[in-house]
Amino acid sequence: MRNLNFIISGGGTGGHIYPAISISNELKLRYPNSKILFVGANNRMEMQIVPKHGFKIIGLWVSGFSRSFSIKNLIFPLKLLISLISSVFIIKSNKPDLVIGTGGFASGPILYIASLFGIPTVIQEQNSYPGITNKILGKRVNKICVAYDNLDRFFDKNKIVFTGNPVRSDIKKIDIKTTSAFNFKLEENKKTLLIIGGSNGSREINKAILNNLELFNSLDIQVLWQCGKIYFEQYKHLNTNKSVRVFAFIDEMNLAYDVADIIISRAGASSISELCIVGKPVIFIPSPNVAEDHQSKNALSLVNKKAAIMIEEKNIKKDFKNSFTELINNKELQIDLSRNVLKQAKLNATKDIVNEIEKLL
Repeated sequence: MRNLNFIISGGGTGGHIYPAISISNELKLRYPNSKILFVGANNRMEMQIVPKHGFKIIGLWVSGFSRSFSIKNLIFPLKLLISLISSVFIIKSNKPDLVIGTGGFASGPILYIASLFGIPTVIQEQNSYPGITNKILGKRVNKICVAYDNLDRFFDKNKIVFTGNPVRSDIKKIDIKTTSAFNFKLEENKKTLLIIGGSNGSREINKAILNNLELFNSLDIQVLWQCGKIYFEQYKHLNTNKSVRVFAFIDEMNLAYDVADIIISRAGASSISELCIVGKPVIFIPSPNVAEDHQSKNALSLVNKKAAIMIEEKNIKKDFKNSFTELINNKELQIDLSRNVLKQAKLNATKDIVNEIEKLL
């Protein structure tokens, strides 16, 4: 088996990083002697997360273009030019056999340059509405792996393959509730609410949880709360409450999913894919601060199949208490949501994506 070189690029949020890592792990299984290089954006979370998983990463001086007026937009052209030049050197020095992008502005320069050199390229679009980087790259790459229907509105239908989204391999190993409860210092036999407000946390979700701690206590529910690194100092004092566990970020998410009975989450594509496999009742509170409101579209794809509940962030004060109380008191609804969300799971997404990569190779 010949040695292969791969470059994988994507970042900015966990939703772009963890699919890239999943694909990389599968490539390593199939091509043990291959070399895999990650390309990310300087000072973004991929620069810390990727090395923890055993992969080398190079950072580009690149950032997104703000949709609202920002002084940072003035240096965007310079950053883009330097990132494109850096990508030429990365491609020349590493000679990849194939380049993969999982979204985020970090993937733009390297995949664009790879396509200019005639190197096979693949993008993995996680969302129901693609970001601007993937829209641009879609015209140049060889294959586009998607997780939602009707994306031929944005991409050449002859390039599209429906694979679903990759998820972390440990998400599928959810059968150790006693260990999970002990790990988070929770009571094993008490109902647990898990809150995951995205990689960076959510101010509005955090406020809603804080305002409803008395409600959770009255319902005898303990809280496992990933509040985000920028909010941790604000909420860490709540760890003195024996029924509340607050974390800046939860690394062992498989254990968190395992111990949870009800989950409140943003509606990023990777979170949705993981939660379909987990199969627990979910309330989605989509972020309104994303391109084309794509998180709402992601969530609605499950809500319309009676597989989840959605609360719009603008209605969180008005609707949260009633929606949560109805769910926790309605065992039949919980069972229906779990059954229906499991039907949407794509367990072989990572393998199917790498199958497409093998065809190009």
